[in-house]
Amino acid sequence: MNRTFKIFRSCASAAALAALCVPALLPATPAYAAPSGDSAQLNQAVEALRAISTMKADFVQTDRNGQSLTGQLTLMRPGKIRFQYEKSAQLLIVSDGKALTMIDYSVKQVQRWPISNSPLGALLDPKRDVAKFGTVKQSGNPNVVSIEVRDRSHPEYGVITLIFTRKASAPGGLELSYWVALDSQNKRTTISLSNQRYGVPVSDNDFRWVDPRPRTRR
Repeated sequence: MNRTFKIFRSCASAAALAALCVPALLPATPAYAAPSGDSAQLNQAVEALRAISTMKADFVQTDRNGQSLTGQLTLMRPGKIRFQYEKSAQLLIVSDGKALTMIDYSVKQVQRWPISNSPLGALLDPKRDVAKFGTVKQSGNPNVVSIEVRDRSHPEYGVITLIFTRKASAPGGLELSYWVALDSQNKRTTISLSNQRYGVPVSDNDFRWVDPRPRTRR
């Protein structure tokens, strides 16, 4: 297995990369009573996510060793996302709303994860109510909202921390700037976004991919 694939496999597992996506059983009630100020920030973050219909952005994915890959993210709610990595990586991650698929064209390998097993389900899964299992983490900056999302009854889903920056022109007044995903093996991945464009033309074709495997092995 080549070095690039090892790097990405760790990143993909941690982010589930699911990117940002599907059905999971969640607690019916919050694990604690959030202070009123925290509740307002949490509700605003939830509304900001729900207000995104489509989005494109540039991204930098960094693993716990500081190794990075770049690419372009395409998002269409509910549940669809595409991580188009830099050409040299020969990697692609796509969510069709049900599962995350990682395609490594360099070794003609395809791997799939249920979205429900990914921390990124908090971003993509319309059935997962972030407000029910999100916790506001104080950032010390009034222009930054940090939300940690975890399902304590399913630690295998991992943890994702979503970082929003206040921006009047962004949906809901908050722009998702980056997130940090920690999988059940404590592998950490950070996805930083830039050049976010909202309401851009996106179709189902953007979430299709070419299977590199020989037909006899599929």
